[in-house]
Amino acid sequence: MESTTVSSSYIVAMGEPMVEFNQTGEKNGRNFLQGFGGDTSNFAVAAARQGARVSYISALGDDPYGAMLRQMWRDEGIDDSCVVINPSAFTAIYFVTHDTDGHHFHFFRKDSAASCIKPNDLPEGVIEQARALHFSGISLAISETARETCWRAVQRAKDSSVWVSFDTNLRRQLWSIDQARVSIQQAISLCDICLPSWDDMTAITGLQDADVIADQCLSWGAKIVALKMGDQGALIVNANERHRIEPVDCQPVDATGAGDTFGGAFIHRLCEGDDLYSAGVYASTAAAISTESYGAVEPIPYTEQVRARIKIK
Repeated sequence: MESTTVSSSYIVAMGEPMVEFNQTGEKNGRNFLQGFGGDTSNFAVAAARQGARVSYISALGDDPYGAMLRQMWRDEGIDDSCVVINPSAFTAIYFVTHDTDGHHFHFFRKDSAASCIKPNDLPEGVIEQARALHFSGISLAISETARETCWRAVQRAKDSSVWVSFDTNLRRQLWSIDQARVSIQQAISLCDICLPSWDDMTAITGLQDADVIADQCLSWGAKIVALKMGDQGALIVNANERHRIEPVDCQPVDATGAGDTFGGAFIHRLCEGDDLYSAGVYASTAAAISTESYGAVEPIPYTEQVRARIKIK
């Protein structure tokens, strides 16, 4: 199914792509469905399936997994010309398992090609042409050089009046909470649109109230905050508006990538001129649909599916 929407919005995302192996319920959990993941890559696919023009900045190993990711992006209409091939490193992979407590991730990513990216690997002129640049806490956490590359990209975006979008995506396995708190707060201070999750922000700030968390992000410098709260919906705020987005009815089986789907859909709709509430409803609907099948990328809906679900409500 292909989107027929024509869009003038141009979004650039950067970070670590991964090949995914997601546990299904078959053969007592021994079957795994091969797919794709990596938070900002998921975001890129979500934006592209809503009709955005998207480029991705990263690095891959010269291996079969890297080739699979590159083909996937091309199939999705995502420009991969900014992705570096590092023959001395490998493409990261991860496994997702499921039990009564939810889904669990098992990563094989240390020293991945994406973590070896350097500021000089940033393409010339691509960020400057975009409407929005997107990165995440994982983009910052995978290595010092990756973090430096993100800061350089953000500065280039700000120098060119390009929106900066940031998803907290805290991963405690990658860095200490103190390191994460410093870098994530810095990123929020620099971004125009902050896409935090409830769990991330309670861990970073200790706060337990959604409105207070959103206000904290605004006080740090974010212009728009879309706080993702899972089955409790979302809270979208800026200096003048505050909208509670009710949870969308769905039949969830796997929440992998739902937050990334929300982000890609939300940023695209803002680029297209939607108001905060409309963009929030659209993004929440897209995220809900993405939980109804296994995997991070395969279930991401196209714009026609999202609009049909919104009409049904």
